[in-house]
Amino acid sequence: MAGVLLQSGPPIEPRLLGPAQIRDLAQRLGVRPTKTLGQNFVHDANTVRRIVADAGIGPDDVVLEVGPGLGSLTLALLTEARRVVTVEIDPVLADQLPRTIAEYAPDHAERVDVVTADAMTVTVADLPAAPTALVANLPYNVAVPVLLHLLAELPTLRTALVMVQMEVAERLAAGPGGRTYGIPSVKARYFGTVSRAGSVGRSVFWPVPKVESGLVRIERHPRVDRPSAERTTVFAVIDAAFGQRRKTLRAALAGWAGGPVEAERRLRAAGIDPTARGETLDIDDYLRLAAVEGSGPGPDHP
Repeated sequence: MAGVLLQSGPPIEPRLLGPAQIRDLAQRLGVRPTKTLGQNFVHDANTVRRIVADAGIGPDDVVLEVGPGLGSLTLALLTEARRVVTVEIDPVLADQLPRTIAEYAPDHAERVDVVTADAMTVTVADLPAAPTALVANLPYNVAVPVLLHLLAELPTLRTALVMVQMEVAERLAAGPGGRTYGIPSVKARYFGTVSRAGSVGRSVFWPVPKVESGLVRIERHPRVDRPSAERTTVFAVIDAAFGQRRKTLRAALAGWAGGPVEAERRLRAAGIDPTARGETLDIDDYLRLAAVEGSGPGPDHP
């Protein structure tokens, strides 16, 4: 009718994948999950809804998802985020994902970008938009290096909520002095506040993994705006301190500082007991130590 403006309704919410859809997609693609790529596909709609809710993302967020697999989490992210950028190393899965989105979330298909790449080497230049949040079921065999690489490479990331192997979740969120506190714990804290965000049972995955999974949240702090040279120095100190975990810091840092005497001088200048061990220091201690005048690899450091 002339003069009548036809208005379309609101976008139809994405349909989520269940066990039957996951298996059907995998069968059609001839996909057999591999340990090499750390592939375990989530097939429970309630689990992906919970992950998205816990991530706290909103309509202004550009979400980076690593390893989207068959698209379970991707579809759930589209209900909240402005845009979703996925990084998938498997070319078969990367090629299928846009088709899955078109089938299950046709009204949202233009808000998804698929980048076929290795997350361990991806840079900001490889992405079509600067992400503000990382939400991902990370491949368990490379979860920590991928997480640290992305936090270092993508300064626009404000938050991260990642699913990792339970043991890794405990290590990332561990505090100084604990048995599980180590290199991943301290380096993650360089980028932000780290906390546990719950657990995920094995039954929501296909194939069912042999380990439990945990969620870890990182809220970024302003420290990440400092020069990358600082991070290089701080991480070198952390690596040295935990490289000989049973030794005192005076001995453990000797190679890095250029000798035990110089290591002790730097430790005392930073207000740290030279007889302490690396697992007793928090990230602020390592920052002070790295900032001591003359800090950096000493003459005996390779």
